[in-house]
Amino acid sequence: MIRTIIKAISAYMYPVLGRVTNRCSWSSRTFGGYIIPFWNVRIGKESTISPGALLNAENEGKIVIGSHCYICIQAMLLCYGGRIELGDYVGINPFAILYGHGGLYIGNHVSIAAGTIIIPANHIFSDPTKFIHQQGMEAKGIRIEDNVWIGSHVTVLDGVTIGKGSVIGAGSVVTKDIPPYSVAVGVPCKVIKKRE
Repeated sequence: MIRTIIKAISAYMYPVLGRVTNRCSWSSRTFGGYIIPFWNVRIGKESTISPGALLNAENEGKIVIGSHCYICIQAMLLCYGGRIELGDYVGINPFAILYGHGGLYIGNHVSIAAGTIIIPANHIFSDPTKFIHQQGMEAKGIRIEDNVWIGSHVTVLDGVTIGKGSVIGAGSVVTKDIPPYSVAVGVPCKVIKKRE
């Protein structure tokens, strides 16, 4: 009962809290976006959440952000009951959308450019006699290792690991694992050269 009341108050207050915290800094953390509910989100020191960003950890979701991270304006982290974990020195640029259904792990020193979508889940559509939205979802999770640069408007699909030190070219659709220190581009994304 008490938990339900707290959730109701949080749902009502988050737009107000979001606006108030635009100008606040606590323990070297700067909050500007909407954080729902704030008790399911952990933000490391010297990390910044820009005004207009949305961190949604409802339905038992969890968001963990390391230190020295930057979540830009209009970026969205949406758990849908899963977990999103960012290491240190991660930059999420404007209009990027990171989902957490099956779990999303992002390592240290990762740059994610504007308009990128990372989706650790997929609709089941094997039965043509049923509506797709009635067949449920599967979620394997996504892992992005340290020192990765993901270009603008990339889509990363469920079950993928992007190896350490890799670069993903703008507009790519990542459907399979990318080995470490690769440069990969295209739809579907393919390795075109190694950085080693």
